[in-house]
Amino acid sequence: MKHIKAYLLFIISALLIALLALIAPAVGTKAAVTVLTSFKEMLFILPPVFILLGLLDIWVPRQTMVRFMGEGSGIKGALLAFVIGSGAAGPLYVVFPIATAFMRKGATFTNILILIGAWSTTKIPMVLFELSSMGLRFGLTRLALNIPVILIITAIMGRAFSDDEKKALYERSEMLDQ
Repeated sequence: MKHIKAYLLFIISALLIALLALIAPAVGTKAAVTVLTSFKEMLFILPPVFILLGLLDIWVPRQTMVRFMGEGSGIKGALLAFVIGSGAAGPLYVVFPIATAFMRKGATFTNILILIGAWSTTKIPMVLFELSSMGLRFGLTRLALNIPVILIITAIMGRAFSDDEKKALYERSEMLDQ
């Protein structure tokens, strides 16, 4: 029963796609192909990410991460989180295991939120694409608007989570390490 509960969302989704395939075969087939394509993409992206996270755990001592992105890192930690998030490549779901690893290494909640925000909106490859396809004015305007929005959302989220909720997230990240 424990295994069924862990995969309940997957089971329900598979059943819904199967039902959709019975009701509207063309739509059901398209949905199944989309799911399988996404799953295949994840199979190619996630293993290298987990290898890199394992290397991060081995190569970067906790005290180094705390010094650069932990309590007391101030603007230096925020800038580093922003640069790492902006320099990233890959879909958004890749940032969550990375954020968890950073939590285990002692990065602050604020810096984790900045990392996620930068990853989702200011990735350099995306900005370069926008500059080349939509023009300098659009690309720089969007970037100039997104940077303060990331900071505003980070501030709101930082206040929205209680200290107990933040502590629980950090404890959960430690449990994933075991």
